[in-house]
Amino acid sequence: MRVQGEAARRRARGNNGGRGMIGMIGLAVFGLLLSAAAHAALPIQHWTTANGVRVYFVESHELPMLDVSVEFAAGSAFDTPEKSGLAGLTRHMLSLGAGGLSEDDIAKGLADVGANLGGGFDRDRGGYSLRTLSSAKERGQALSILAKIVQQPDFSAAVLEREKNRLVAGLKEEDTRPEGIVAKNFFRLLYGSHPYALHPGGRVETVQSLGREDLTAFYRAHYTGANAVVSLIGDISRAEAEAIARELAGALPAGSGRSQVPPVAPPVKGETRVLPHPAKQSHILMGTVGVRRGDPDYFPLFVGNHVLGGGGFTSRLMQEVREKRGLAYSVYSYFEPLRREGPYTLGLQTKREQTEEGRELARRTLAEFVAAGPTAEELQKAKQNIILGFPLRIDSNAKIIGYLSMIGFYDLPLTYLEDFVKEVEKVDVKAVKDAYGRRIHPDKLVTVVVGGEGK
Repeated sequence: MRVQGEAARRRARGNNGGRGMIGMIGLAVFGLLLSAAAHAALPIQHWTTANGVRVYFVESHELPMLDVSVEFAAGSAFDTPEKSGLAGLTRHMLSLGAGGLSEDDIAKGLADVGANLGGGFDRDRGGYSLRTLSSAKERGQALSILAKIVQQPDFSAAVLEREKNRLVAGLKEEDTRPEGIVAKNFFRLLYGSHPYALHPGGRVETVQSLGREDLTAFYRAHYTGANAVVSLIGDISRAEAEAIARELAGALPAGSGRSQVPPVAPPVKGETRVLPHPAKQSHILMGTVGVRRGDPDYFPLFVGNHVLGGGGFTSRLMQEVREKRGLAYSVYSYFEPLRREGPYTLGLQTKREQTEEGRELARRTLAEFVAAGPTAEELQKAKQNIILGFPLRIDSNAKIIGYLSMIGFYDLPLTYLEDFVKEVEKVDVKAVKDAYGRRIHPDKLVTVVVGGEGK
């Protein structure tokens, strides 16, 4: 189970089976590519089923393939401190036995028709994706298995104990690695009592306490029509897409409404936590709460961050911290928009004896950027880089299905992809400076250092 973020960053996607024929899916869907100069709109169709499932569909006949995603508002933000890890374990267990099929039956049934099952889980959402040939026999078998997974999980007690043991072993290992320790503590310090502070994988003691009845209760509460988004792209008609959506989610209970994440409060003061670790390098994360999906400030912050810390070797942080002074091999920053305000994170690793110097330089570089914004030349180069790279974001069905899911889950405009380049083009120096000035307060950053002397 993954976490983190654009941060790794950000959504974990598993791959549970199916080989061979599906390799052709990697071909570009040229009919849907947007060029950097003239980008056509993706013809996204949208409707809502009788039980509240939101459906997003792009008809594309370039390849005899179908990509499907079913996601739910069932991420780790719906855990409680006492049952941390429940949401992730519930999602994980869905594909390990469902509708009378064992996990081996599921894997074999998908492999027999060359289909791939994937999955994603983060703080907001959890679900499954499927790639299959669009021919009736192969598509029908693969979709039947996916429908069982999302509608009829077995939650076998024996399998649950096995998976809990695996998860606990992974959590214990993660708690020895500086990158795992710094990430967990950063979210805890930043979000406090908010559920975004909870680690998606849970804690050893809470995972060990989970029983089958916990998973069943969580599934019934959150795997509902109101919480579901079905996305489809591929070689099918609208009528076929409607039938597939009914097959995948039509039997789900409507539920009492979409599960909600509570509001996020930004830090009121800066705070630093230093944790000892024998690693030769200190791992440093600093940041604050950023923006939510659909926020008007997203594009000024996104483009501005490309200048500051998201543009690789051309970014200011990389130039100031690594290239000019050699204080870090890697230094970066990013925004991770979620249902509520996700984190703004600035991170670096440096030699233990350079910890304070590297941390202060990174913080000062951020403060200078917030105060003055980017130069006109920096901004223009960043915009060009983003715009010229945009076609690569949607050059395959696999990438487009991710955007469809995001658009549906976060209630973004159907024209989001069409508008993306236009929004980037509109960003100017004033917009970046204004957005950073309102959102990022360098004197109120929370900071976690793993590898220092400890406090």
